Amino acid sequence: MFMFDALAQARCASGLGEVPVGAVVVFDGAVVARGHNICESHKSSLAHAELLVIEAAQAYFRSKYLFGCDIYVTLEPCAMCAHAIRLARVRRLYFGAYDHKCGAIDHGPRLFYEHGRGFFATEVIGGVMERECSLILSEFFASVRLEKR
Repeated sequence: MFMFDALAQARCASGLGEVPVGAVVVFDGAVVARGHNICESHKSSLAHAELLVIEAAQAYFRSKYLFGCDIYVTLEPCAMCAHAIRLARVRRLYFGAYDHKCGAIDHGPRLFYEHGRGFFATEVIGGVMERECSLILSEFFASVRLEKR
């Protein structure tokens, strides 16, 4: 299952002191792009896992559209990433942990639902390996809190 690949990326991010979010783009049963958050190391609020893998997949296909591609992400995408997924015409979004604070799919602005299907409808499957995806985030933030003491 491709969420295992996304979790491996999240673990890499955690090891680097980044918020552990990982993502992979899949086409025709094969991973074409993988990545994780690098916001801290790159001092960029734009360096989210989803944006990085979308950009890498677009380079791979030499296209701004990712028709027929699926993206697996360990955390419910924020508004910025959700809109990027939609603009890239990703066929299907699978995400793990729900993000009650910053998520934009099932929480917050609910971009794929409340604002209509719009020009392109990305299918959404949430809660994939939710427990495992939530655990890596909980452990990371618990360790960050301990370090601050």
